[in-house]
Amino acid sequence: MSLSSVPKIQFTPAGLVIPAETAVLAGVQDDINAAFGGGLNPALETPQGQLASSQAAIIGDKNNEFALFVNQVDPQYSADRFQDAIARIYFLTRKPATPTSVQATLTGLSGTVVPAGTLAQDTSGNTYVCAGNVTIGATGTVIAEFQNVATGPIPCAAGTLTQVYQAVPGWDAITNAADGTMGSDVESRADFEYRRKNSVALNGTGTPQAIYAEVFALADVLDVYVKDNPTGAAVNTGATNYPIAAHSVYVAVVGGADADVAAAIWAKKDLGCDTNGNTSAVVVDPSGYSYPQPSYVIKFQRPAGLAVKFAVRIVNDPSLPSNIVTLVKNAIIARFNGADGTTRERIGATILASRYYGAVVSVASNVSLLDVLIGTSSPTLTQINVGIDQRPTVSAADITVTLV
Repeated sequence: MSLSSVPKIQFTPAGLVIPAETAVLAGVQDDINAAFGGGLNPALETPQGQLASSQAAIIGDKNNEFALFVNQVDPQYSADRFQDAIARIYFLTRKPATPTSVQATLTGLSGTVVPAGTLAQDTSGNTYVCAGNVTIGATGTVIAEFQNVATGPIPCAAGTLTQVYQAVPGWDAITNAADGTMGSDVESRADFEYRRKNSVALNGTGTPQAIYAEVFALADVLDVYVKDNPTGAAVNTGATNYPIAAHSVYVAVVGGADADVAAAIWAKKDLGCDTNGNTSAVVVDPSGYSYPQPSYVIKFQRPAGLAVKFAVRIVNDPSLPSNIVTLVKNAIIARFNGADGTTRERIGATILASRYYGAVVSVASNVSLLDVLIGTSSPTLTQINVGIDQRPTVSAADITVTLV
């Protein structure tokens, strides 16, 4: 039996080597020529040339499929069910779609308890539910987290969550000073891989990494930031110089129920380690104790929204789509929230304007980008630093697209 002249896929110490399609085509032509005894015209416009071209294309497609399959064993490239299988080794499952989360200011009679599950609406008619019980303070206000009853990236701009949909005696009004943190669709490949990388400390305790992994594993948690201060004095940290108390751990969380977040922090933090933040919940230790069991007040931060503004300039080409402004805004929002398969902008991170170049030019083949600038008060910068007590947000109203 004669051997084929088509080059084979090779497994090498450097990885999989796929033969070039030109080499595959040449090998198929040699095989056909040999089968007919030699002397065939190799031109691709001949019948035998067309047959060789079709066979080479089929072999090339199968080689590419094989390479894709082999790459699925690498967490950096795996996707879909292959990525889910790798994650199960780490006892992780892909997160389902999450709702938009809003930090709302409730106004009313001091001492009024607004229970979890209470409803409010924004000016677009979207309904939001209170994530946990809150009590209006002596000043007549309290900050509470509200989540959209639907999942997905639904925007809630500052000042739009203003309608009390379910009356509670003593609760008069609601508003949101900052944009909500938009929810997400089912966890993307990039976000799932980001979480997997940070989950390796899930079985540990007493480290920031262990706390991070435990909190991030909670349902509806969109973002987490953890920083410890082992020194004997408060340390100002990040872009806002947030003071982390001596001998304490700081945890900022977007999403998740207060009680679940507190329990996760308590389960992983060091013994005797203090906590920080504008939100607290009581954790009861039931292990081996009779009533009353020991209880602990665990604090953590619900970061304030930081609205990021964009200014985009593109060349005014008459052949651009008529809705180019909307397309560019949608592309930036998708990149910002990780809805395009990349990772979302996060607490305490540096946001780079250059990260959005690709998103803008991918909108249409004839987009010529001049520049992208960002900022918080006005978009005049190429990068901004997010504080560890801030969560970056974006809305279409904060994006300006100019055709030059």
